[in-house]
Amino acid sequence: MSSLKEYLYNLVTGRIKGLLPAFLRAVLSGLSLVYGLAVIILAFIYRLRPVRLNARVISVGNITLGGTGKTTLVEYLCAKLGSSGKKIAVLSRGYKRDAARAGLAGMGDEPAMLQKEFPQLHVIVNKNRAQAGTRAIRDFGVDTLILDDGMQQWRIFKDLEIVTIDAANPFGNYRMLPAGFLREPLGALKRADILMLTQVASDQDISGLIEKLKKINPRALIVESSHEPVSFSNTHNPDEVLSLSSFRGRHAAVFSGIGNPQGFEDCLCSLGINIGLPIRFGDHHDYTQSEIDGIAGEAVKNKLEVIITTQKDAVKIARLENAGLPVFALDIKLNIIKNETEFERRLLKLYSL
Repeated sequence: MSSLKEYLYNLVTGRIKGLLPAFLRAVLSGLSLVYGLAVIILAFIYRLRPVRLNARVISVGNITLGGTGKTTLVEYLCAKLGSSGKKIAVLSRGYKRDAARAGLAGMGDEPAMLQKEFPQLHVIVNKNRAQAGTRAIRDFGVDTLILDDGMQQWRIFKDLEIVTIDAANPFGNYRMLPAGFLREPLGALKRADILMLTQVASDQDISGLIEKLKKINPRALIVESSHEPVSFSNTHNPDEVLSLSSFRGRHAAVFSGIGNPQGFEDCLCSLGINIGLPIRFGDHHDYTQSEIDGIAGEAVKNKLEVIITTQKDAVKIARLENAGLPVFALDIKLNIIKNETEFERRLLKLYSL
């Protein structure tokens, strides 16, 4: 996390005390009121006459900043619907994409990860999702469009609106940007058809959160899920796949550039891995060779045995040289804990309308 982002995070969460921080929070709160009003007006206007595309449109989005497991859910949908014979295109804005690079390197980390996981999938990166959807239908004959990070795509009519919510930190400090982490007021959850609670721990009591969500949107199906680790893959040799017990008791350097690094690190600890060097970059970080060399150098200096990263980060470093120690990615999948049957029924029901 950059020093500026870290300062802003600590500021809005109240970790920084004093008169000046209190004044800055008051200013940000005023800006939040303006931002919130603008969002409400824009969402209302755009939704009056949405663009209707000639395919089933499934939106996967969230109401907060940061990682809530959207991409893992998109992978689940692609696998589930693909096995049912659906022709799918994923429409992404490609955050921090590099148009100057060809292929996966220029798509942005999440679209590149999806394309690598599903080679036959059509992943289209375009800020104009309606235009991208029209192209996917015309050029590839798809019958299903998945909007990755689509909740704020108010211009497009959606057949199914799925909103992911991190069960551990659902709404941050309950304030709108820039004083908090909400992209829209909580009332926007009324638009959701399905509320997907992600990263639900086995010993976690989420009854209070569920009651709150039911009050906001009584008609939405609430689904509980977790991210289940399945294996480790060598970032420079995908054919080398190791079991989850391979690094138990080992000391590792761990780096990530994701929205929820704590959840990733906690998962590794639960697998018996000792994190000797935790390194966190900003979400969607674009790595350089010198950074990877630096991580490897620090790992060797601290006598660590392996370097571990995430699936999303693995895509970003595949084009870089391995700097000595092997780098492995933790492979995860979505595991639906509660209401999986009803969730699948609602998905397939879209095609019987």
